[in-house]
Amino acid sequence: MLRWKQRAGAENLDLRARIPAVSSPERASIPHTASGVDLRVSIGSIRLKNPIIAASGTFGYGIEFAELVDLNRLGGIVVKGLSARPMAGSPAPRMCETPSGMINAIGLQNIGVRAFVAEKLPQLRRFDTAVIANVFGHTVAEYVEVIRVLEDTDGVAAYELNVSCPNVERGGMEYGTNPELLSGVVSAARTACKRPMWVKLSPTVGSIGVMAKVTETEGADAVVIANTYPALCVDAHTRKSRLGSTTGGLSGAGIKPITMRLVYEAGREVKIPIIGLGGIESPSDVADYMVAGASAVEVGTAHFVDPRASERLVGGLEAWCRDENLLEINSLRGSLKA
Repeated sequence: MLRWKQRAGAENLDLRARIPAVSSPERASIPHTASGVDLRVSIGSIRLKNPIIAASGTFGYGIEFAELVDLNRLGGIVVKGLSARPMAGSPAPRMCETPSGMINAIGLQNIGVRAFVAEKLPQLRRFDTAVIANVFGHTVAEYVEVIRVLEDTDGVAAYELNVSCPNVERGGMEYGTNPELLSGVVSAARTACKRPMWVKLSPTVGSIGVMAKVTETEGADAVVIANTYPALCVDAHTRKSRLGSTTGGLSGAGIKPITMRLVYEAGREVKIPIIGLGGIESPSDVADYMVAGASAVEVGTAHFVDPRASERLVGGLEAWCRDENLLEINSLRGSLKA
């Protein structure tokens, strides 16, 4: 497995120096169904050209990858978590390799929603890819403030309400692990927005089905399962954590079987679409999540090994379907045989 490099933040990775650029976004996008395979999926009212979505926190604001990846190939991009005001994030070091994965503690570093709207979103509008804004707040009022700023602009297909980040002191996971608090923040966000709203849940709850049902009841259009798992990585020589903030969130291939169980359990409780997230590295991983009940997937940690992971998966998934004599990717969804 490739070694992860310690970074002060995800944006410090010099991708351009390592990988040749692709051509401009104005060119015609590569056909998605040249082989006759239909990769299109729907997340509520949102129609995606394929089920591959770049996960928040692993793909910058999307535009940073435009010279490396054909963004038009992706089903969607979830941008870095946006807060009402800029956030500096956690102290360095922020990443630590683990067997079959990594722990991160970025701490939701971001430029703030207003700077995103002014600087990043105009560039993203050039691409034929759904842009989903990941929304975060320390309080319910801050979640609502971020949404209201985004409601006044074009170019955002949906919101992903982050109620599950384990790397911040306030907000985040405290909402995602308490049904009453979760109900309050989802309800307030639903009232504030006209666009579709997804809710990104924590995996560390007593019943993922109960939490998913709460989001559905309060008007969520989809649920994302799941965020990272709270974790610790220490250096026995120094007797210190390998992360500046002591603990962080575990992601990568090692969590896939656990998260797939959560997707399956939630699918038995709700009717809204489920987006699976956790350990997706290959086309068969995508297919596995869809069989378990997911309508689409988000790709995260794989981008730190290969910045083109999402684009590579689109082509790989089409080939996988062709080899399986599968004409429509949607036929996989929820097909697990008990």
